[in-house]
Amino acid sequence: MVATPTLALLAGCADGRLSALDPAGPAAASIANIWNIMAWSAAAILVLMIALAARACLRRPRSEDRSSARLLLVGGGLVFPGVVLLALLIYGLRAGDIQAPLSNGHEVYRVHVQAHQWWWEVTHLDAPDGPRHAVNRIHVPAGVPFHIILTSNDVIHSFWIPRLGGKIDAIPGRRNTIRLQADEPGVYDGVCAEFCGADHANMPLQLTAHEEADLVGALQQLSLTRVTP
Repeated sequence: MVATPTLALLAGCADGRLSALDPAGPAAASIANIWNIMAWSAAAILVLMIALAARACLRRPRSEDRSSARLLLVGGGLVFPGVVLLALLIYGLRAGDIQAPLSNGHEVYRVHVQAHQWWWEVTHLDAPDGPRHAVNRIHVPAGVPFHIILTSNDVIHSFWIPRLGGKIDAIPGRRNTIRLQADEPGVYDGVCAEFCGADHANMPLQLTAHEEADLVGALQQLSLTRVTP
């Protein structure tokens, strides 16, 4: 908890392009909110602990009041942590639901991303004239949910665009799907967040959110056949 003020200061120095504290979509906003709540709560608890320690050191010795000590133990050691953990659980479940794939009854824009050492093979499944392919570049509509369907060609990778939402693993032999949304048109940077070998640090990706009228033109510039770096 001592590090809370330091973390807050360092967060202000972070590169905004990869900052989870500068959300640009509902999933990222829920993560940033819980981070802020936990940071400020930790700071408040730290101040409270310092105040209680100072009170214990400065007050004159006197006969112990066991009832007040018992109340502090039960309230501060059992009830308070229990309430906090329950609240975090409920909020975490709601935050996770924001990233859960929509049911089959919903029409949603889909992009298949296959992770390789050390690049991303991108297939825009719902391009108007058939799937369009790219490397390390994703094009999506702004302001609406879309699905990223993750697979891996070799080892475990982790797909993460911090300003849009949480991480999701790309696992060989398994297909994982995450729902994201970019509230505004723009360019959003991402990374592989799971160590995957020698060039792990050189595995960036870039997602561009377009207005609907501009998305078709961007997709038409992509390849109709699979491409490699």
